Amino acid sequence: MQYPEPIAKLIDSYMKLPGIGNKTATRLAFYTVDMNKDDVKEFSHALLATKEDLHYCSICGNLTDEDPCEICRDKTRDQTKILVVEQPKDIMVMEKVQEYHGLYHVLHGVLSPIEGKGPEDLNITSLIRRLQKNGEVKEVIVATNATPEGEATAMYLSKLIKPAGIRVTRLAHGLSVGTDIEYADEMTLFKAVQGRTEM
Repeated sequence: MQYPEPIAKLIDSYMKLPGIGNKTATRLAFYTVDMNKDDVKEFSHALLATKEDLHYCSICGNLTDEDPCEICRDKTRDQTKILVVEQPKDIMVMEKVQEYHGLYHVLHGVLSPIEGKGPEDLNITSLIRRLQKNGEVKEVIVATNATPEGEATAMYLSKLIKPAGIRVTRLAHGLSVGTDIEYADEMTLFKAVQGRTEM
């Protein structure tokens, strides 16, 4: 027996999410069927709002509903440092540590020849323009993940930025190799920021 089409479509939709297999998608679909109508409407509005109301900050590339984003508008932050991350979610994780008070820049990925991702596919050009335009920046902290692709991206950025006389540092390896920043605990991230090293 097949599921009615609305449930089958909902299961297919849930399966498009990362890490969601058929069993979990089916469980979520039936949970959604049991939700009251107002909660389902609120859930669907929240989904639509993420696509309609969010965009990338024109300065740093972070997700925001205002441009520039809240962090880029905050003049009390240390304007001499830019911490470069792979994804917007990494900024949220770093902000939880409450140790770093500078600016950010989001690459939206890493160099990956296997996936066909080169420098032109990342948010690197805007970082270089930003560094040229803003003479205040004295240090760029590269906080890409400790993966081969993250390391290659960090080295590439270092070679691009160092000739401009800007200090380039890398988060200390309090983060174990292969660990994504979003899964690291706050103390590990705190130690990593404190122990960053020159590249």
